Amino acid sequence: MEDWIFGVFNLDSWFEFWWVALGFLAQGIFASRFIVQWIASEKAGRSYVPVAFWYLSISGGLLMLAYAIYRQDPVFILGQSTGVIVYARNLMLIHRSKPTGPDAVHDQK
Repeated sequence: MEDWIFGVFNLDSWFEFWWVALGFLAQGIFASRFIVQWIASEKAGRSYVPVAFWYLSISGGLLMLAYAIYRQDPVFILGQSTGVIVYARNLMLIHRSKPTGPDAVHDQK
């Protein structure tokens, strides 16, 4: 089984295997943001980007950035690092715009 796994993924060690597993997990988290956005839009009856989209984006993006750094892939590193900045900024803007106080009402869709 080990030979098959290592052959399919062109791996030399279990250490590398776990990095590839992390990469797949990261890609799954990152891709799931579109499913979340689609479901939220269907429920809203319009195009809608929920806050969860940005949390999935930054989580998947940071994990993919870690994988890209391990792989030493400058294109992947640049792409993910700039994306993470955008996701973080959007989350900052969302949290900054939330009303505060006991009478505050905020759209929680």
